[in-house]
Amino acid sequence: MKHIGPISGIAAHAARFVATAGYDNQVILWNAATGEPIHRVHHDHLANQCAFSSDGKYLVSASSDYTARIWEVPSMRLKAVLQGHNDDVEMAVFSPDSQRVATCSRDHVLRIFDLDGVQLQAFHGHQADVISVVWSPDGQRLISSSDDGTVRQWDTRSGQQCDEVDIGGVETDTIAITREGVVFAGDDEGRISIIAQGQVQTVPAHAAGIKRIVWNDDKRLLVSLSYDRSAILWTFDAGRNLVKRRSTALPSIVWPRSCAFVGDEQLVFATFGSRYATWNYEQDQWQVSGIEPAVSINAVVRSDERQYSIGDAGILHRDDQPVTSVGSLCNFLLPFGPLLLTGGQMGQVFDGLSGRMLYQHRSPLNCGATFVRNGEDLALIGTYTGEGLVFGHDGQGGLRLVASIPMHDNAIKGVAADERHLFSVCASADAALHSIEDFSSVRHIEGAHTRISNGCCPITGGFASIGRDLKLRLWLETGDEVFDSPHQHSIKCIAASGDGRVIATAAYNGTVALFDLASRRWLPMQRPTASGISCLTHDAVSDAFLASSYDGRIYGIDARLAS
Repeated sequence: MKHIGPISGIAAHAARFVATAGYDNQVILWNAATGEPIHRVHHDHLANQCAFSSDGKYLVSASSDYTARIWEVPSMRLKAVLQGHNDDVEMAVFSPDSQRVATCSRDHVLRIFDLDGVQLQAFHGHQADVISVVWSPDGQRLISSSDDGTVRQWDTRSGQQCDEVDIGGVETDTIAITREGVVFAGDDEGRISIIAQGQVQTVPAHAAGIKRIVWNDDKRLLVSLSYDRSAILWTFDAGRNLVKRRSTALPSIVWPRSCAFVGDEQLVFATFGSRYATWNYEQDQWQVSGIEPAVSINAVVRSDERQYSIGDAGILHRDDQPVTSVGSLCNFLLPFGPLLLTGGQMGQVFDGLSGRMLYQHRSPLNCGATFVRNGEDLALIGTYTGEGLVFGHDGQGGLRLVASIPMHDNAIKGVAADERHLFSVCASADAALHSIEDFSSVRHIEGAHTRISNGCCPITGGFASIGRDLKLRLWLETGDEVFDSPHQHSIKCIAASGDGRVIATAAYNGTVALFDLASRRWLPMQRPTASGISCLTHDAVSDAFLASSYDGRIYGIDARLAS
């Protein structure tokens, strides 16, 4: 009993239980003392987060299947399904008295349910995805954070908003609250905001976005996790000052998305592997032994008539056989002359063929594309901190940094290039067009999608992009076009055929759809796997799209279906 995809959420109850929620749709209950799995259950889509009730009788899990589910502990018998959201449920938490559950979703709404799954209240007001929610100690308020850059408080009885704090318009993924009602908020600029009695104090904390903060009332400790690959343990003194107590570099297997306090001196962490990791913060010792790398594949590409793939384990496969290991999760593969560039969570650019590290950035890397400028081959790599890194060959088998382009103020999710322009999309749903000649901004498209933009590709006469809004958008010299897709869940990736006639799109629920550009019509959708599709690329030899999946397999999708 283990995870086969990344662990996204983790929770603990006393020193008895640990629960993990994974991108393999699994929720696993573990014995905290022995580390052995007890039971597992499944969602119909990605399991994002989980939380125990204060009495330890129940566990709630939040999922991209648009539901949260309440499970009895330790039997893990399903007690209730919490329905009503129309997008991914990012978090679910029990009220202090364990009698209600609050949920937040990418549909911009918060909801409260009873333990039987009956909705008691809905809260509308956020202007973007709601990522985090906590209860006030007395259970009379909810506090939420959102990609709209605000932290809001809600009256749980009336359903009305009773307070709003603007965190400078910066996306704020995570919040925590003390028993006195002091709120901590971690944002995408690496800051922790301390909100108390109408006042906001901002503390610079990390070199990249903070993805999770967790407060322990009994120990008076706060921990912050960041995409700068560090965790910081803070004390909160009587003067309401955060004081750094200890920091640690995260092992490459750890995903800085979730953690929980366990026992007297330990924290457990989400990972890219089969089970959770443990950090003894008093002794500054990590326990990562026994964690098997996840089988998930994040990228596939054809190069020199060979098929290459890489994923969460950081192991490059050539024609399904392992070749090298770079030791950490990788998100993309980019043939670049004699090099096969890859990189991911550690912010390092590698040559996948040799395993050599070629460059270190300050945040994770997400995507890449190649282009030509003045006869020189160049590579563009999109980062979580919004820069587009442009590289050339250094003449010695390595890379030289040509430019760092400030493309976005948020994580770049996809990049593409044609003869004149660089095109990019980002997590704030914007798109941007930059000149290849001097890397200047040509066009910034605010709200290019209405939800997170996940990918893009070049097509004849322009570019195409997809996102969580389930739309295919064409950005053409002749004008912009938008088409509803047949997908029912967030579209993850996009690619175009070599002849420019067919676009393929694929989603987190394993569906693939082809769009005939000539007739502007969709073909019948396929579902080669129940797991999510992570990457699409066109293989000119077979005239098929290669679709890599979180289940560790690569599927062929015939591109000639549009003929």
